[in-house]
Amino acid sequence: MQCIILSGSRNPAGQTAKAAQALLQGWKERGGQGEIIFLPTRHLERCRQCEDDGWGICRSEGRCIIQDDFANLVAQIKAADLAVFATPVYFGDLSESLRAFTDRLRRICMHDAGRAGIADKRAVGLCVAGGGGGGGPTCAVSLERVLRTCGFDLVDVLPLRRQNLAAKLPILEATGRWLAEA
Repeated sequence: MQCIILSGSRNPAGQTAKAAQALLQGWKERGGQGEIIFLPTRHLERCRQCEDDGWGICRSEGRCIIQDDFANLVAQIKAADLAVFATPVYFGDLSESLRAFTDRLRRICMHDAGRAGIADKRAVGLCVAGGGGGGGPTCAVSLERVLRTCGFDLVDVLPLRRQNLAAKLPILEATGRWLAEA
């Protein structure tokens, strides 16, 4: 069993990384394998809205014309049993790196070829708010909307906050174990 976690955080020791690591730890305890990929360390461009109508081959072929790490990451999602999208909350929304990735993912998923291997794949979202923690729920709504548009079988999107993260880490580990057993 393979799990891929795409993190929109650049901090491998931060709150978002701790949440992702807890879920992955539970997954591994039940024999699964997986990794956390920090999107800010990858070469990912934003959507160019290639053609005059604002689309491109994403709509006609289900792939993106931009030559960066996007296609490889999509292939890893398609090969995995579980996809996890983890993001720090910025201004009540996704991080810029996760937003850039999901904007392009949503576009390729408008075509059957892009949606193949993604439709009905189990997915989880983790939205980790720092500061006052109030932006987690709105970020979770935004992430849920894009993942459902892509066709994922969305198990849950969890708004978390730095004030209660330590208490929720054991729950995330248990969630990882449960997902590996399901």
